[in-house]
Amino acid sequence: MTKIIQKGFTLIELMIVVAIIGILAAVAIPAYNDYTARAQATEAFTMVDSLRTPTLEGFLQTGVWALPPNATTAGRYVATIVEGGGPGAYTLVVTFANANVNSKIAGLTVTFTYDDGDGSWACTTTLPAEIQPKSCQ
Repeated sequence: MTKIIQKGFTLIELMIVVAIIGILAAVAIPAYNDYTARAQATEAFTMVDSLRTPTLEGFLQTGVWALPPNATTAGRYVATIVEGGGPGAYTLVVTFANANVNSKIAGLTVTFTYDDGDGSWACTTTLPAEIQPKSCQ
């Protein structure tokens, strides 16, 4: 009597493994895209956080809104940070670059507005909802 020893995998077992990998990839790739967009958008919030306090202190000392002389107004994903606004409300408008950034944030803006009345910063943005931080929703 001869014994048959099975070696390797059957075709159906290999097809099941390929199907599982395909399903995992279909879920992971969009999630990774959102993750990279959110990580790149974080640069704007970090840069503005470093500008808000010195800008406000300068205003309280001189009565004039102005970015500090050594202010960084561009980054790897941020094209520009522009100040503006008038009496009662000062704004910092961050515009994302169009090249070398995730397509979900390319060219979009985040606006930080300081309200003299209550002394707080507010955030508005054109970023998609799945990328916006909780402070801007």
